[in-house]
Amino acid sequence: MSHLLYWVCLGLPTLLGLLYPGVTHFDELVGIHPLPYRTTDAVIGVLLLIPGIYLFSASNAALNRIGRGAAAFKLTEAVVQSAVYERMRNPMSLGYYLVAVAISLLAGSTYLTCITVLLLIPAHAFNIKYFEEVELELRYGGDYREYKRRVPFLIPGFVAVQDKQPQRVRRL
Repeated sequence: MSHLLYWVCLGLPTLLGLLYPGVTHFDELVGIHPLPYRTTDAVIGVLLLIPGIYLFSASNAALNRIGRGAAAFKLTEAVVQSAVYERMRNPMSLGYYLVAVAISLLAGSTYLTCITVLLLIPAHAFNIKYFEEVELELRYGGDYREYKRRVPFLIPGFVAVQDKQPQRVRRL
């Protein structure tokens, strides 16, 4: 239900807005200036787009291959704890956020960038933290709680995990 509300309330208006007025026309529609540094914004947009597409694609592939499910359409049969899910619990969301910010920057839109950073990302992260994670704990119990304890929410962790204990690096 929370996914449905999210996509109807935030996703659908965004999709419709891409059709009219169009991704590059939001600023003129609301009467604000576009982003001032077009080249810099475009470079940053491309740099965010690449890892965003990777995270989104790799996380969907892992859900399908390892969890035998699909994001928001078919519940996974088990907690997916490997592949990109070893480093963060929500790589698909991070990829989505990076792509959304990248598109806003590539469009040069102040409006889209602000809406993405100040509304879309916080609303989606709130939904995951306070609705989706509760549902996952109810569905998977201790397996998910242990995974949640070990793996960061959104920002990738880079401590190697082995037998559920952080691996210490020994200096020679």
